[in-house]
Amino acid sequence: MTKKNILTGDRPTGKLHIGHYVGSLKNRVELQNSGDYETFIMIADMQALTDNARDPEKIRHSLIQVALDYLAVGIDPKKSTILVQSQIPALPELTQHYSNLVTVSRLNRNPTVKTEIRQKKFGQSVPVGFAMYPISQAADITAFKATTVPVGDDQEPMLEQTREIVRTFNSVYNDDILVEPEGYFPPKGMGRIPGLDGNAKMSKSLGNAIYLSDDEDTIQKKIMSMYTDPNHVHVEDPGQVEGNTVFTYLDIFDPDKKKVQELKDQYSHGGLGDVKIKRYLNDVLQAELKPIRERREQYAKDEQGVYDILKKGSEHANVVANQTLKEVRDAIGINYFD
Repeated sequence: MTKKNILTGDRPTGKLHIGHYVGSLKNRVELQNSGDYETFIMIADMQALTDNARDPEKIRHSLIQVALDYLAVGIDPKKSTILVQSQIPALPELTQHYSNLVTVSRLNRNPTVKTEIRQKKFGQSVPVGFAMYPISQAADITAFKATTVPVGDDQEPMLEQTREIVRTFNSVYNDDILVEPEGYFPPKGMGRIPGLDGNAKMSKSLGNAIYLSDDEDTIQKKIMSMYTDPNHVHVEDPGQVEGNTVFTYLDIFDPDKKKVQELKDQYSHGGLGDVKIKRYLNDVLQAELKPIRERREQYAKDEQGVYDILKKGSEHANVVANQTLKEVRDAIGINYFD
């Protein structure tokens, strides 16, 4: 059976949190360990610079933090290629070629980009690089002939735009060299974990996240501050389970589903206090995150070794991306001197 290719990654704008872990990192480790894929995991620093160009130090600092988080959760450089986007010169040239096949009006219709522009409050001051993000992402995906792209549900419009670019390129240049990717989505209900404050999304910018690198005391303090049911004032009061962040986390992280259901029943009937369920959740999360944190601390002792992993991965990625670029240039007919 022919091995399929995966491309996935993250913007280095800070350390990764348990929302990333649940939504994508665990899936990546499972796919990597299945042996069915050649896996490319990109630290997308060029993409991060599209809205952080005036703060490049933030990106430089976050690069190593994201790499440490990858290694800590079990991304294995012997099984996966971890690469740095800015170190792959073929990507911006592929972006240029694809941009000639996409209209401005089509870019402006992309719902994911429209949402992100609104969230970042750019107004009329949208950086050109940010507006071209779907084309750049298509370059990333196609450079590695990715057949499978693990993403959240909100990224499906980006994937569809990549598929459009692939179909257009192959049609215009009469060459089926580019591959249409499929999305690989997390199980229903597992794609997005709410923040500690009950906000629908865990986010660095909202300050409502538990990070993979948080120490034991920090995790405990954050859990004890979590949003539950504001009407559950006394232990004997019936409590609301649905929308209660503590129970949402238990559904995700506690493998003992029978125990979780017992706690839900007791809480909804009255007789179970918030402090007790938060302490139980703390035990569950500490057990999950302790080995990750310990591996991270070990890798952090050899920062140069981590950079060497990124360098080696980027070198391999360059070989693959350059081959795709050659095929693209051949198809267009601009390899004049070959």
